[in-house]
Amino acid sequence: MELTELTLRELQRMLADKKVSSAELTRAFLARIAEADARVNAYVTVCEDQALAAAAEADRRIAAGEAGPLTGIPVALKDIFNTEGVRTTCASKILDNYVAPYDATAWARLKQSGAVLLGKLNMDEFAMGSSNENSAYGPTRNPWNPETVPGGSSGGSAACVAARMAAAALGTDTGGSIRQPASHCGVVGLKPTYGRVSRYGVIAYASSLDQVGPVARDVEDCAAMLQAVAGHDPADSTSVDTPVPDYLESLREGVKGLRIGLPKEYFIEGLDPDVKAAVEGAIAVYRSLGAEFVEVSLPHTDYAVACYYLIATAEASSNLARYDGVRYGERVDEGGGLIDMYNRSRAAGFGDEVKRRIMLGTYALSSGYYDAYYLKAQKVRTLVRQDFLDAFAKVDVLLTPVAPTPAFNIGEKTGDPLQMYLSDIFTIPVNLAGTCGMSLPCGLSAGGLPIGLQLVGKPFGEADILRAGHAFEQATVWHEKKADI
Repeated sequence: MELTELTLRELQRMLADKKVSSAELTRAFLARIAEADARVNAYVTVCEDQALAAAAEADRRIAAGEAGPLTGIPVALKDIFNTEGVRTTCASKILDNYVAPYDATAWARLKQSGAVLLGKLNMDEFAMGSSNENSAYGPTRNPWNPETVPGGSSGGSAACVAARMAAAALGTDTGGSIRQPASHCGVVGLKPTYGRVSRYGVIAYASSLDQVGPVARDVEDCAAMLQAVAGHDPADSTSVDTPVPDYLESLREGVKGLRIGLPKEYFIEGLDPDVKAAVEGAIAVYRSLGAEFVEVSLPHTDYAVACYYLIATAEASSNLARYDGVRYGERVDEGGGLIDMYNRSRAAGFGDEVKRRIMLGTYALSSGYYDAYYLKAQKVRTLVRQDFLDAFAKVDVLLTPVAPTPAFNIGEKTGDPLQMYLSDIFTIPVNLAGTCGMSLPCGLSAGGLPIGLQLVGKPFGEADILRAGHAFEQATVWHEKKADI
């Protein structure tokens, strides 16, 4: 079997047993990128020289008995993480040549664990999108069918792992941006609880919603990646100082007696029949494993999308004000004065979707509208969070679809932003509530596209959803299916 076909945990064991070197692994993944990425467009930047140097150092550490948990494992990062010495573009022309002077904490922790960076991955510009079509470097294509989207905004992360171009990857999730692409690409993606993983050094979209998480081949790999990056960071004021459990150890506990909630608002008319059938099949598997099901209600679900697109755009308007052509990033200065330079730089540097969200957010924050829009949305957010807390008083985890449909065709929804926004209807409430959620494969559509199952856990309940996901994987074969590209 090709080295790139093996899971992260299998590669860890081979490295530990000295059956393969990190240099061999890294060369295998670089060769795979060279072979497949022209068809997928998952990478913005490939760090071949740095990766081979890091692999050589990893082999030295393994030989000296100094290996960390991920030493020698080739991984990739969504191009939203600052990486010292490697450009960080956020898939935007305004940051096309930006090279950060420091590492994001999440990457610093992976590097400290010994991971090898293969490169930086394509995404929707500034993480704004559900299809990875809003990129200055062109759309990423779904490895299962290159005519369809991989999902967004972490589309490059999901497509890269699905196409076997990295052992695992990191993405960010603001309204479903890890889980929805994981669902569309047939891989596992986890959005941790807000505050579980440091956001320091991650380019901000919506600061109260963004969260860093892993994308991997299966649940065990996801747990290993989360173990490496989770934990308190004094550099991030929103990072929570709470103990990190042993996620790998908790996988073995099974789901007998686990109480799983089915939110009635998520099983609705308009749900794609293939998605409905796959999720119902997953429910049957859990029943056979001894899990107990309880119907629950999340009554404010209908307001979540509108609430999210007020809060997220308002925070984006504030966060993106720093891209003004003065401090860093693209500058277009034709001698018309300071305001003209601001206008030209932002007009040339930002794409249409980013401009749309900045304008929406600026309007929501403007004098006379703040109370009616942004403040009201924050109050609704509190109600959404309370819905989840009330549900978790009765159950251990929630089970829902990830997306209303399998992956749609490239270009299908670009002319209708509202239809695109509704792609995240089942994932957005989890971000508003600040709790954790995970997507894992649970079926294929009639057209052969992956369908994901969402497990939602209590705040800081990542161990519960990883355990439930692992039990499902052990009883099914969906995680073993792979894209033929």
